[in-house]
Parts: sequence; C-alpha cells; structure tokens
Amino acid sequence: MDIARRNNVTVTGDPQGPTVVLAHGFGCDQNMWRLTVPALAERYRVVMFDYVGSGRSELSAFSEARYSSLDGYARDVVEVCEALDLRDAVFVGHSVSAMIGVLAADTAPERIGALVMVAPSPRYIDDTGYRGGFSAPDIDELLTSLESNYLGWSAAMAPVIMGNPDRPELGDELRNSFCATDPDMARVFARTTFLSDSRDDLKSVRVPTLVLECTQDAIAPREVGAFVHRSIPGSTLITLDAIGHCPQLSAPEATNEAITGFLAGLR
Repeated sequence: MDIARRNNVTVTGDPQGPTVVLAHGFGCDQNMWRLTVPALAERYRVVMFDYVGSGRSELSAFSEARYSSLDGYARDVVEVCEALDLRDAVFVGHSVSAMIGVLAADTAPERIGALVMVAPSPRYIDDTGYRGGFSAPDIDELLTSLESNYLGWSAAMAPVIMGNPDRPELGDELRNSFCATDPDMARVFARTTFLSDSRDDLKSVRVPTLVLECTQDAIAPREVGAFVHRSIPGSTLITLDAIGHCPQLSAPEATNEAITGFLAGLR
C-alpha cells in the first residue's frame, strides 16, 4: 500500500530545509498542528501524517493486532520516514506520540535525529514512587466509559483534556476531533495509550530532546514532565505558560517559540 495515502502524508514548507515531522496524539489528526506549521514552514520542510485509524488515513489498513501496542504506531512513523527517505529529522510528538517517537528513534536512529516531546507521559497510571496522574481504577473507569458510549465520553472528556474553560471553542474542537474518529479504532488506541508503560524506553534516548510541559495539565501533571526530563540525560525541560494538554492550540505562540528555539540550537 502507498504509505503516503495510507497515512495521509502532507509535506509543506521549504523543501531544502531540515525536516520536522509533526505527530498528533490520541483522537486527533494532523490538523491539530495548523497553528504550528506557519512558524516552521519558512525555514523547515514540514511533514505531517495521520496514524492509521485517525484523521483521513486509510481505515482499511487498520489492524487491532498491530495497533494494540505503541510499537504498531511507531512502525507507522518509521515507514513514513522510509517512504520519504528522511534522515536526521526532528520528530515533534504530542502526548502519546512523544513516546511513539522515542520508540521510532530507537528502531530507526538514522531517520530521527532529535525529539520534541509536547506534554508527554510514559505512564498514565500512578505507581510506587511515580505519579502519572491517574489511579488504576480511574483508567478502568475512563476506558469503560469510552467503550460504552464513545460520543458521550468525547463530550465529557474533551473540555477536561483541553482545559481553558473560558475558551470553550477549544474544547469543542477537540470533541469534534474525537467524534470524527471511528469508535472501534479509538477504543484500541485508547487502551494502547492509557495502559502503556514506556518509562524504561526513555533510557534509550540518545538524541537531543526538548520536553515541553504546561503549568496545568489534567492528563500529564508536572511531575511527569520532571520524570521524563530526569530520565533523558541532556534533555531540556521548558514549562510553558499554558493550561491544558494541547498547548499547540491553547498557547501556540509560546509553543512555537519553544520549538523554533530548540530547532535553531541544533544547527
């Protein structure tokens, strides 16, 4: 299958510039980066895509067996990079995509030369000596609600994830994005996301890494950002003056400034 069509790959920006790959999180698609692209397009070649099962990807390519682990999504990333013959690209991953990027960089180190992790979380469930933000019963309840009434779950959770209650249009956009995703495929991606434990994978990171966290994030509290930063030697941690789990939408100027500053330092 044509990878570009399978993953709805979009390439824009300066074709001669360094390549930046923008990867969306659960329940979203590449449109979540529309406020970031203009900040990058003048100097960088910008690649976006939709994971299989999301956005305008080829839904017929979806396999529950493949996408029941983050490795399946990392294979999407690697195959997109191979199809475009990318070398030393900067992978910008939002939410669970931050950890997918870690796996992809470990699998194909020649393809990914740096990581930007936007509101990352290697594990959402609290553990001994680790705060992920949720108890195991919390996650069980979240997944049960999602599986029994996906549209209702989307309406209830989108404003919580997005934050910024004074800007309800942001929560509405996230809800609409959730609702546009096939419920069965969303169920698989949700389980893969919220039950994942990628803490040990952070030890494999050997490339320059920027960790972006928000001052208030119901999905990835600041303890998580600190953990990720500690776990990746030499990483840079920036706390954005932003609320919610999607700073590329709620605080695009601060997010873009942090990303472009990091990119400039790679040269």
